[in-house]
Amino acid sequence: MNEKEFFIYLGNRNSDRIRFHFKKEKGKILVLLVQYESIINEKWVAIVRYDCAHGFFHRDILHPKGDKEKKVIDVPDLKYGFKFAKQDMEDRWEWYKEQYLIKMTNDK
Repeated sequence: MNEKEFFIYLGNRNSDRIRFHFKKEKGKILVLLVQYESIINEKWVAIVRYDCAHGFFHRDILHPKGDKEKKVIDVPDLKYGFKFAKQDMEDRWEWYKEQYLIKMTNDK
């Protein structure tokens, strides 16, 4: 099984990135994690994650207190899921971060 991990940095300050981690066999993605992370209080924090844990592809919107919102995403295969997650994060990372920071402020 072929395993890979890499990052794509967002914006122009290198403080936001998308983490890609996947395992492939015979060209087919079997395990997938796509996660938006941002530096908050001088450490990398996961804010949104797409993965196939629990046996199905889904999105977790993570909250500062540790709870999360899980939504099943119906995709034909994980290759499509990879593209879907990447596009969503590239399009909406600033909004995801803004919502996370608002929750941090409201949770104090």
